Amino acid sequence: MERDTFKGFVRPDGSVGIRNRVAVIPTVSCANGVAANISKAVPGTVPFLHGHGCGRAIEVSMHTRALTGLGLNPNVAAAIVVGLGCETVQAGAVAAGIAETGKPCRHLVIQEQGGSRKTTEAGIRIARDFVEDAETEVRRACSLESIVLGLECGGSDAFSGVTANPVVGLVSDWLVNSGGRVILTENTEMIGTAHILSRRSKSPEVAARVEQLVSRAHKRTKDILGEFATYVIAPGNMDGGLSSIREKSLGCIVKGGSTPVCEVVDYGQAPKEKGLTIMDAPGYDTESMAGLAAAGCQIIIFTTGRGTPVGFPAVPVIKVASTSRLYTLMEDDMDIDAGVVLEGESLDEVAGRIRALALRVMCGEPTKAEMNGQEGILCLAAMTPAF
Repeated sequence: MERDTFKGFVRPDGSVGIRNRVAVIPTVSCANGVAANISKAVPGTVPFLHGHGCGRAIEVSMHTRALTGLGLNPNVAAAIVVGLGCETVQAGAVAAGIAETGKPCRHLVIQEQGGSRKTTEAGIRIARDFVEDAETEVRRACSLESIVLGLECGGSDAFSGVTANPVVGLVSDWLVNSGGRVILTENTEMIGTAHILSRRSKSPEVAARVEQLVSRAHKRTKDILGEFATYVIAPGNMDGGLSSIREKSLGCIVKGGSTPVCEVVDYGQAPKEKGLTIMDAPGYDTESMAGLAAAGCQIIIFTTGRGTPVGFPAVPVIKVASTSRLYTLMEDDMDIDAGVVLEGESLDEVAGRIRALALRVMCGEPTKAEMNGQEGILCLAAMTPAF
């Protein structure tokens, strides 16, 4: 049987992008203004604004890895790293990590350039050159083996686990069977399912890591919430009919399909193996999406039952609504209506629509979040992340 292909941008290290953006990455929140102004002045760039970079020393390695990973994401053609100069996450280290792959990268330090205006002017010149070079790149036919798909859910409801998430699970299986990689995350939304995920693990070592990751998330919730730890769900989840974290988790993990769990990786760490990977990341949507992008995901599929419009810079996010009511209510934000499963359509039929859309998005078609400019400020996980 002929395998699906798409057209993407082949990078110097052999990875393949489905977008071709120049990233402007501040290493610390103090440099956000300069990064934003560079990006505003140069179409074709995207700023990765955040509120971190000068926090506790224990987070330095994780945030350095995540910011470097964002620059390494295949959807990024080139990167400019902007530092202040006195922060713990150093611009030179982030830029060096990105440049190791052969990707064009420069870094600027505000305290060394002579202030914000001079740094902005220098950044604009560099960005224009990078964008000009990126525009000469052409899409080439590529195999799905080069795709890393991130899975996310937010604002779940009682239908998420029976419509949107199982449909996405079929899409995950399709990509894994095509030789690609899929990353499932949000540790808090795995509480109560460690026995299921460990049985699916390809080795005892992977199973032990899965159980450790889920147990840690459970312990954290008990330490913080005490007797209410079994709930750990948002008011919107409860309004949508969910009763407990276990119910939510059982729906969440089906996004990962039915293939073995091949690997467990740290936050923002790229998977080495083909197949399904679990990433150590919190349940807070924007933090976990940042981890997925830093791990190399070129595309994210995001299921929602209550409705959330948020996307991610440089990484297209496909929104799958769990009910037709939500799809109709927020049609400007939702890409796929999985609620038709409740009207009699099969999971396979809806999965086929998502596969077709995903292939078009890989070839350049914008998602609703991209069309709406929903590429907001990214959040990096802290060592004690939000739920």
